[in-house]
Amino acid sequence: MTNQNDATARAAKVLMGHRDSIDRLDAILVYTLGERFKHTQAVGVLKAQHDLPPSDPAREAKQIARLEALADQANLDPEFAKKFLNFIIQEVIQHHKQHQS
Repeated sequence: MTNQNDATARAAKVLMGHRDSIDRLDAILVYTLGERFKHTQAVGVLKAQHDLPPSDPAREAKQIARLEALADQANLDPEFAKKFLNFIIQEVIQHHKQHQS
């Protein structure tokens, strides 16, 4: 039983290390998204002040292609990355529309 207990204790320690890393990465993601949205909010205000449309389909397509390439380099499913960016883009467009009303 001692070997089993030792193995379980080692596994628990490894698990804790992974979870600590996940928690740090989650914090990085949240703060990074917060910073990103500060900039997109500023873009929305600028667009509203100059009567520019809230969305830019050409830029969005470039960004999606760029993110898919980055995802591929990072060994992340490009379809997941595309869905994630599309979600963010839709949120940003909603914010830009709010600035225009």
